[in-house]
Amino acid sequence: MKMILVTGAGRGIGRATALLCAARGWSVGINYLRDAAAAAECARAVEAAGGSAVTIAGDVAEEADVLAMFDATEHALGRLDGVVINAGIVAPASPLADMSSERLQRVFAVNIYGAYLCARECARRMSTARGGKGGSVVLLSSAASRLGSPFEYIDYAGSKGAIDTLTLGLAKELGSSGVRVNAVRPGLIETDIHASGGQPDRARRLGAGTPLGRPGRAAEVAEAVVWLLSDAASYTTGALLDVAGGR
Repeated sequence: MKMILVTGAGRGIGRATALLCAARGWSVGINYLRDAAAAAECARAVEAAGGSAVTIAGDVAEEADVLAMFDATEHALGRLDGVVINAGIVAPASPLADMSSERLQRVFAVNIYGAYLCARECARRMSTARGGKGGSVVLLSSAASRLGSPFEYIDYAGSKGAIDTLTLGLAKELGSSGVRVNAVRPGLIETDIHASGGQPDRARRLGAGTPLGRPGRAAEVAEAVVWLLSDAASYTTGALLDVAGGR
């Protein structure tokens, strides 16, 4: 049985990943920022699916919250076998020229700084060179990192480019210490993040133009994440795995 921490697990891809982990009988730490009800519902679903769960509130852009999140998860579940660095945000569609400084700072704080803080804790706690037992780290990037998202989310796209680079570098740092590091790059997936960006129909509207002719589902992305967490991916590290319908 594996012990997995998933950041931003109250909804969307994070929730789908937590449920798929539970179907394998794994224990899951469910991190959330504000929606305690959604996190509690996810925990109930995890337990109903055969896993055990603990919910942990925390803002990944705050170092103290990140440290407390890892501590609480390990206290409740035991030493971690895997971490899914999933928490991320997007702001309403806009060209860069019209983006405020406050928007840029918050997007980069959560999507880049928060991811780096979480990845740092993985390196500190999971590396066999530092007394850990090894494991797997999966970061959620985006197809936006190679498409650029012009006139919409160029800040979000740039933040995900940083995740790609983090994945490549950290995989090389931790490979000899028993920790695999990979990223999944989803495309147009039907989740609530599009509504938070002011375009609730975006995935459905643009997904029709992909080679597969439809948007993806959170559960389809979760399959890739959980494979990378699993022992079946034992020789995979430093990979950027697109789950984007050919886009």
